[in-house]
Amino acid sequence: LIIASLTISAILVFLIVPLTIVFFIYLTNILLLIYQRNNELKADPLSDVWNSVRKTIASFWDIYARIWHGYELHGVKNLPEGPGILVYYHGAIPIDYLYFLSRLFLWKKRLCLSVADHFVFRLPGLRLLLAVTGVIPGTREECLVALKNGYLVSISPGGVREALFSDESYQLMWGNRKGFAQVALEAKVPIIPMYTQNVREGYRMFKERRFFRQLYESTRLPFTPPYGGLPVKFRTYIGKPIPYDPNITAEELVEKVSKFLFSFQTKAAVQALISKHQTIPGSIWKALLERFDKRRK
Repeated sequence: LIIASLTISAILVFLIVPLTIVFFIYLTNILLLIYQRNNELKADPLSDVWNSVRKTIASFWDIYARIWHGYELHGVKNLPEGPGILVYYHGAIPIDYLYFLSRLFLWKKRLCLSVADHFVFRLPGLRLLLAVTGVIPGTREECLVALKNGYLVSISPGGVREALFSDESYQLMWGNRKGFAQVALEAKVPIIPMYTQNVREGYRMFKERRFFRQLYESTRLPFTPPYGGLPVKFRTYIGKPIPYDPNITAEELVEKVSKFLFSFQTKAAVQALISKHQTIPGSIWKALLERFDKRRK
């Protein structure tokens, strides 16, 4: 009985922060519903009418980011004034990306649309939150429309697979995904790499098991729960843009070689950010100590 109690207690300790984040996300959606009802809002969720409540939400998450992870955002100057595609490494929990969205809105009053996996839209009770924060399924047509309208669009080519099965070695798991490169070429926009230091030390997945990998590949649903939530230092780095080449012709846009080269450059850029700013393999202890390293400010 004692062993069972200790085991359950240990599991709860490991899961309490991820569960708290889920609680706050659903609480945010409830507050949005109250705001919508009280103000009788029927406007487009992406319109400026929602900016006041967006600022409130962003302020809450930014305070949480500062307190729990001493969050820093570097390289905002690398973001283009107009549209572009942000490509980032996907941690076990993309809480660092939520921090980025919040600070970007507070600093620049700018909304970045986020491409999410289809399973996200199956989660109950989050429809309004996803709409107001600009989360989209990410079809080619939707991305092109968003870029045409001047938005930044973000995507993690590794997606849920990278979240579940990458580890403290920070291996990119993009496979042959190059769709984002084709969209960037068609829209004639730059690609901007982004990476958060220590994201795997903050939250991790249990070591890969063949059963869970097969289960994910057959269902595309994340059955493996994340754990952790230690207050390690998070720093998000935005790299220099990979510009659109105006010399690429319409015919070259559809050539596999062009798409591959553009995708390879992006992967190399994200990997370069990881190599420059991340200790490999990741160390939870060092990540905790970095909360007190003033030289890195």
